[in-house]
Amino acid sequence: MAVAIHPIVSSDYPELLALNNEHAAELSLLTEESFAQWVSVSFLAMRAEGHLAFLLAFDQNAPYDSPNFLWFQQRMPRFVYVDRIVVGAAARGLGLARTLYEDLFRKAKSASHDRIVCEVNSDPPNPGSDAFHAALGFTVVGEAYLEARGKSVRYLQRNL
Repeated sequence: MAVAIHPIVSSDYPELLALNNEHAAELSLLTEESFAQWVSVSFLAMRAEGHLAFLLAFDQNAPYDSPNFLWFQQRMPRFVYVDRIVVGAAARGLGLARTLYEDLFRKAKSASHDRIVCEVNSDPPNPGSDAFHAALGFTVVGEAYLEARGKSVRYLQRNL
């Protein structure tokens, strides 16, 4: 199924914020103000037609203090970090996440980036995300236990 993707604009915020907050346990709860702030400083903020999915990514210079982002920033001079990719339950299996990632790969490479990075929960496990990222060519480059969040993560990288 081919679905158009578009840059996220302010009129998208209410629907995309609701989609994000439906998955706050996996991501983090955001307000409209924090969502707008992250979109404004992102390397890429794209959504699927119909607000079915979105992706938010930052480059290494973003003013972002997530412990996962900081892990990469302390180890790599240049990267694009996928902070969140969300697909609504009704749209899963339609290839939207892959379409959003492929758009990111093209745009990051065009901007002379050579790697995309992200993290996936390892405890609690997320086998669906593990399989998805492996199929896209991501490999494990590190691990961490995030005590404040009570979970473990694996850090992944895909070379472009």
